[in-house]
Amino acid sequence: PGGSRRATGGLCVLMCICVCCVSRWKNWWIRGVLSLAMISGFFMIIYLGPIMLILVVMTIQIKCFQEIIDIGYRVYHSYELPWFRTLSWYFLICVNYFFYGETLAEYFGALVQREDSLQFLVRYHRFISFIVYLAGFCMFVLSLVKKHYRLQFYMFAWTHVTLLIVVTQSHLVIQNLFEGMIWFIVPISIVICNDIMAYLFGFFFGRTPLIKLSPKKTWEGFIGGFFGTLVCGFILAYLLAQFQYFVCPVEYNSETNHFTAECEPSDVFVMHQYTLPFTKTVNLYPYQIHSVLLSTFASLIGPFGGFFASGFKRAFKIKDFADTIPGHGGIMDRFDCQYLMATFTHVYIASFIRIPSQLVMQVVVI
Repeated sequence: PGGSRRATGGLCVLMCICVCCVSRWKNWWIRGVLSLAMISGFFMIIYLGPIMLILVVMTIQIKCFQEIIDIGYRVYHSYELPWFRTLSWYFLICVNYFFYGETLAEYFGALVQREDSLQFLVRYHRFISFIVYLAGFCMFVLSLVKKHYRLQFYMFAWTHVTLLIVVTQSHLVIQNLFEGMIWFIVPISIVICNDIMAYLFGFFFGRTPLIKLSPKKTWEGFIGGFFGTLVCGFILAYLLAQFQYFVCPVEYNSETNHFTAECEPSDVFVMHQYTLPFTKTVNLYPYQIHSVLLSTFASLIGPFGGFFASGFKRAFKIKDFADTIPGHGGIMDRFDCQYLMATFTHVYIASFIRIPSQLVMQVVVI
């Protein structure tokens, strides 16, 4: 009898191990297939041009906003807060009106000059934006209920922090796009590459936990993702830097009513010869060196956007923001690191690309 029980126990353990292995590989295949599908879709959208990219960014922004607001709504639904969802969406419209109005004025000058109605909207854009927001602010004050004061102000702050995280950074993504599609494609691609490389290295070699907020993250995945991302960013930068379509600022052509990307490439996208130690020389695009710095941020700091999101989800005891993408969670689960990367890229361009800088030479000397 004792031997029989031991045999039965051993069989149960073996079956559990098999089930876990099957489940683990099943999730691997689901994530892999859907990742390939999303990457293919990303390339297709790039092929369709800047307008489609802007529309996709706006769609993703709206979906991310919805996922975060819905969490708050589900948690506090029983309190029946008046106008919470209505005001949240109203403020989303207000902030988008402000940001995209600024974009219209900055990048569509020729179109604005041609249309009298647009001239009026652009001229008084900030005043109109303020009045529209002020109307929402007054509606919020009028909606205050005595027994829910604290919670209503809490949700007011919830909405505005969400707007800051999602809408403001989505606007920066579009700003990066107008600097040249390469500043849009490379940062997004290296974050995707880092996510894939970290997952693969963690899946096959992961043993050492990285951070308690994300128990599945490992040091092996983190380090493997770092080196994989450096290689990916360096190669992608070399491939894209050769084409005007990717390196030239995106501009609206009033004659054709289309976006164009034609220019004399800046020095960042012209091949240079660099002298390495021991008198060796190498030909590189300066942008490839910039890509190393971008990749370093995407690998070492970018994941903290994911850790931040993990902490948020743990605070509300949820696994994912939504279940939009099987095996991946919600849209926000895929873009938590992207928004942080977009902000860094925007600041990087403003600091080291738009103004004369010796950063690249300093890095080479080091």
